[in-house]
Amino acid sequence: MPTSLKEALEAWAAAPKGSRLVAGATDILPWAREGRGGDVHLPSMIDLSRVTELCGYEVQGDRVRLNANVVYQVFLEDKTLIRLLPNMPYCAAWFADDQIRQQATLVGNIVNASPAGDGIPPVLTLNGEIELARLDHGAVASRRMPVSDFITGPGRTEMAPGEIATAVILDAMEGYGGSFQKVGLRRSLVISAVCCTALIKTGDDGRIIEDVRLALGGIGPRPIRLRDIEEMLRGRQMTSELVAEASLKPAEMVASRSRVEYRRAVTSGFVEAAIEDALVTLGAPKPEPDQRETLHA
Repeated sequence: MPTSLKEALEAWAAAPKGSRLVAGATDILPWAREGRGGDVHLPSMIDLSRVTELCGYEVQGDRVRLNANVVYQVFLEDKTLIRLLPNMPYCAAWFADDQIRQQATLVGNIVNASPAGDGIPPVLTLNGEIELARLDHGAVASRRMPVSDFITGPGRTEMAPGEIATAVILDAMEGYGGSFQKVGLRRSLVISAVCCTALIKTGDDGRIIEDVRLALGGIGPRPIRLRDIEEMLRGRQMTSELVAEASLKPAEMVASRSRVEYRRAVTSGFVEAAIEDALVTLGAPKPEPDQRETLHA
């Protein structure tokens, strides 16, 4: 259990093959149980939870730096993060349960690179960059890259041997409405079959879409940003017909090899719901139940 980043990097560089880095360690049991870990007896496990440089967060101008040990529960409790990252509280509310939210880290969710990772679509809408640290001739060096480039497929990332993810840096989105939609095989402790997130900013009259950001998870090998839909909506007057039109195209993007038709149906409904719910957080009237069909597992 190192207490400094340099100590952690030195321990990681010297760790035997098959060792694991953990922060909240919430993925260790399913990783072992599902056979992804091969031999579940690890030669060593390096716990980063006491590394001081990885704790807390910092607002840096129009960006927010979340260090690697920031857990999901913080997005439900910290007033600054609730204000600056308006879709993360809704994501956190859906994430696992109270106990796991106190342990599970957002950066760990990103590094895990699951196609159904709840935190990744919101990070994409927040233009997230991941910071990676390494040892360079005995000194700590770092690099950054967009999370959209960092994740290359299910469980695959651009992390190099000997590197540790130290932070994710996000756009500060004060004044935006946020939302998060999710469906899975059960209602509690659910792993996403599909999830969708939205960030929206409107003009003073609440009718013109000044900016919109949308992302989907669970429909293919990695979560995706819906930039073409964003471009279609940006600058236009909000109408129910426009939202319905925007919700149809993402269903064509479903590339999952399982439950394809189900995912397509859910995807269309979730894009529509995500846009509408983000608008509701800005003060728009909530749609009546007969105005949209809500899909549940």
